[in-house]
Amino acid sequence: MKKILIFISIAAAIGLLFSACSDSFLDKKPQGALSEDVLANAKGVEALLIAAYAELDGWAGWSVGAPWYSAGSNWVFGDVYADDAYKGTDVGDQPQINSIERYEHDASNVYLIGKWRALYDGVSRCNDVLRVLAKAEANGTVDPGLANQIRAEARFLRGYYHMEAIKLWDYVPFIDENNAEALAPNDRIPWPEVEGDLDFAYKTLPESPRNGQVGRATKWAAAALLGKAKLFQQDYAAAKPYFDDIINNGPYELAPSFHDNFRIAGNNNSESIFQIQAAVNEGTNGENGNWGDVLNFPYTGGPGECCGFYQPSQNLVNAFKTENGLPLLYTFNDEDVSNDQGCTSGQPDCCTEDGSGNCIELYVPYQGSLDPRLDWTVGRKGIPYLDWGPHPGIAWIRDQAYAGPYSPKKNVFYKAEKGTGSTASGWAQGPNANNYSIIRYADVLLMAAECEVEVGSLEKARAYVNKVRARAADPTTWVMNDDGTPAANYQISTYDDPWTDQNFARDAVRFERRLELAMEGHRFFDLKRWGVAEQVLDAYLAVESTKRTYLQGADFKPHNVRHPIPQTAIDLSNGTLVQNEGY
Repeated sequence: MKKILIFISIAAAIGLLFSACSDSFLDKKPQGALSEDVLANAKGVEALLIAAYAELDGWAGWSVGAPWYSAGSNWVFGDVYADDAYKGTDVGDQPQINSIERYEHDASNVYLIGKWRALYDGVSRCNDVLRVLAKAEANGTVDPGLANQIRAEARFLRGYYHMEAIKLWDYVPFIDENNAEALAPNDRIPWPEVEGDLDFAYKTLPESPRNGQVGRATKWAAAALLGKAKLFQQDYAAAKPYFDDIINNGPYELAPSFHDNFRIAGNNNSESIFQIQAAVNEGTNGENGNWGDVLNFPYTGGPGECCGFYQPSQNLVNAFKTENGLPLLYTFNDEDVSNDQGCTSGQPDCCTEDGSGNCIELYVPYQGSLDPRLDWTVGRKGIPYLDWGPHPGIAWIRDQAYAGPYSPKKNVFYKAEKGTGSTASGWAQGPNANNYSIIRYADVLLMAAECEVEVGSLEKARAYVNKVRARAADPTTWVMNDDGTPAANYQISTYDDPWTDQNFARDAVRFERRLELAMEGHRFFDLKRWGVAEQVLDAYLAVESTKRTYLQGADFKPHNVRHPIPQTAIDLSNGTLVQNEGY
């Protein structure tokens, strides 16, 4: 297995080593292979490092599986596995996700196998860098200062890949460059090793991307991941200094518009701390264009022209309701935001005839007040869907009775970008150059707010939350109709009363994370680290199962906070790996 992974990473390096430069340093297709000795020089090690970055999107080519098994956005494991999204489409498409969504999956599920393979391929690529770098240092073909920077980037990435594995499985092996057989036990959660890699990166990496190449790791990206690692261990006091450093000393600020973070024109903006770099129409058949999310577009007729997956849940939509401009923390799900559910495929305009040929509208748009971020996050009937026109409702939904009336939106490109910012050919028209943010500044502000709540600084937490909400409250950034009026009854305000109750403050911060980061692959991992996954998801299933019949009988059990170790990994480990309890 180790030899296969080395070949993959060296093959990726070669395509980049002998390719001309371009705007993105991750957009060349791999070709061929070389020995480690040939690569043991500055140019070869740099190419190997680019190969390590290339695995961030979760896909190493069709030969290792479908890209949606292991998407870098974590749409399956972060949102479908939680309460933000349904699998979508219809019951027969990608049925392996059905069992994941119902918390009935086992160690043979191809999505788990694909994700494990992608993450440990990423680890192996990082270890290739570190091992070959040592050879280059020994033969004097790499400058010591450059070597240390390359080492820091590789260790940052290795820490990231292992951290992603911990988020899914907890008990995973930590593989370093000295483990030639790629075998290590999974008898504990390897936080110390992950933190060791990230700490080295934090202390070594520059504050700006090396060589000015956006997409490379920086000190601030390492600080954000270190702080997040501490949050997963609920060590808020230890996490706080890293977020403080970013906020007080880093170069970041919120982008002017919330939506700036989810469009090609907003790539690598002032809010971006670490993004997966995407590119299309650069000679790789769109393989660098978010293939892991290629299924996640409205079904036929609109952007992507396929496939109807990753539909936002009614529970998520309800969370965006407001009262006096503030979220309904405890009662948001008591009543649904109205939708066009109930239309049939023969009634794409959501109306029926009254016997005289007159159309009777079945759908009455929700008149209550809403957080404006809803309509940059979710496609709803009648609301402008970027520049594609108003969302037509059922015409873009594959099976509304099965998976509801909504479409994802944050991953979508503009119609004006079709063929330039998206792929121009191929069966899937969804691959595009819209970067995915692993960590953005709003995320850091809200993680910092968590820390402030837990250490007792409630007013500082309120200030951080209000900074995020104030951006969303700017009416010039809302979704607008063609006539310049707001597309819905948007009402949002800041928390103006002092926070004096820690429990309320904690709930407000957590709710804000859901609103701000919805459909970005974070939700389940937040519920897990807060220790509330079972409580929240049982309540979710109790209500959603009355709307989505396929969720009837689904049950989130305590052991579902972590996934089963793929059986193929256990088999290949010669007994070194053991299965997680409950599977």
